[in-house]
Amino acid sequence: MSLYRNFFSVGAMTMLSRVLGFVRDIMLAGVLGTGLAADAFVAAFRFPNLFRRLFAEGAFNAAFIPLFAGALERKGQGEARKFAGRIISWLLLVLISLLVLAEIFMPAIMALFVPGFVADPVKFEFTVLLARICFPYLALMSLMAAFGAVLNGLGRFLAAAFAPVMLNVVLVLVLALLVLLSAGRGDAALILSVGIVFGGVAQVIIVLWALGRAGFMPDLRLPGWDRDIKRFWALALPAMLSGGITQINIFVGTIIASGASGAISYLYYADRLYQLPLGIIGIAIGVVLLPELSRHLKGNRFGEAEEAQNKSLLMAMLLAIPSAAALYVLASPIIQVLFQRGAFDTAATAATAAALSVFAFGLPAFVLIKVFQPGFFAREDTLTPTLLAAASVSLNIGLSLLLFPRYSHVGIAIATSASAWLNAMCLAGFLIRRGHFFLSGRQILHHLIIIFASVLMAFILWAGATVLAPAFSATTLPWLQFGALGALIGVGLYLYAALIHFCGVARMGELLAGFRR
Repeated sequence: MSLYRNFFSVGAMTMLSRVLGFVRDIMLAGVLGTGLAADAFVAAFRFPNLFRRLFAEGAFNAAFIPLFAGALERKGQGEARKFAGRIISWLLLVLISLLVLAEIFMPAIMALFVPGFVADPVKFEFTVLLARICFPYLALMSLMAAFGAVLNGLGRFLAAAFAPVMLNVVLVLVLALLVLLSAGRGDAALILSVGIVFGGVAQVIIVLWALGRAGFMPDLRLPGWDRDIKRFWALALPAMLSGGITQINIFVGTIIASGASGAISYLYYADRLYQLPLGIIGIAIGVVLLPELSRHLKGNRFGEAEEAQNKSLLMAMLLAIPSAAALYVLASPIIQVLFQRGAFDTAATAATAAALSVFAFGLPAFVLIKVFQPGFFAREDTLTPTLLAAASVSLNIGLSLLLFPRYSHVGIAIATSASAWLNAMCLAGFLIRRGHFFLSGRQILHHLIIIFASVLMAFILWAGATVLAPAFSATTLPWLQFGALGALIGVGLYLYAALIHFCGVARMGELLAGFRR
């Protein structure tokens, strides 16, 4: 299977999910705005999302895929299927226990998660109610991620990448219904919370169907304890921190931001925008790279493993650096065109754009973390990324507390980006020191050219945005706003691609040939 083709498959499905997510958030901004209902819904939705990243996408994938790849390489599909069944049975037991405890103790948990809400009893109680409704989504999404990890380990990436699309499909339909019914903000938040659970059910159905077609349905049974299970949990427990470092930093930011009205919503909308390239680039590459590296290393194909790592880094930087440059210079026009309508006013646009500009600086680091972590996980080392993640979280907390009183939500964005860069650079440093990562002089030159081309593109975009500023005003028709923004981004993309092509960093023909293979 072509590495580039798998990147493209996962990235394309992630893009579809994120585009629908933008449609969802545009409608959400108009329905909920940035007040009490919006803050309560965002906090309630983020709570199960945090644990999903930690228990499922972070810990489960990091621990499961290298062991599953080893079972496939050395013991065959029959033993690998039994291994997957034993691990998923344990995951199901943990999820049920966590779900019951969280539902019982949700008020105490939310007091820790959003302490700034406690002073407002109405807002806090409403957040607790929405969190209780949303939390079963954790179990559903964790199961989806587990079954998806089995598919990824088999080299079948499409279904697991498509499944998250269903959440946004369900929520867009629910929001459309709410607009038609002119529902109040409180009622809308309640109905949306129920819709999140139905979206989770739809995702589990997708991956189960794909596993059935592959003839690889894991055998679920009462959890037992053996050497494989012990090894899995030894890898998974530290990976709960390192695999979900971005979500942990967002969680910290949410706690601190709860002390300022609207801050959580501003960070949420900015987060959604930089998460689009992060998902398409970083998460897609990480999803494909981990099983690819694991298979090569378990098969003692070390040259192929190094090639996969370097190709992944080049692809990541080819896309992440220009994306970060574009988000920085076009932050205000993008927020204005996408969200400024209904309850989302000019003040909300300015506040959200300020956070987005700062997040843009951290975007390459977020992507690099996704590229470098598989180099540890594939070698069954989850402890080192955990220690580095702990250092990153410490920096994030310290900077957030220091900067929030003066810079409000923008200070939290600064802390999040700075901590991401610390984590990324430390991961790269340890890989280099251990001889697991090396760039030739030619490869370093290619990365410098990427930076130069991105800076030049950013200057062109800034000049174009200045000229087209009247087209982005609130009085301009929406289709003209979207058209002007799309044309501007298209010009920047064409310029960047041309520079990269003619400088020999990435020939378009070679990339297309890689996708076809």
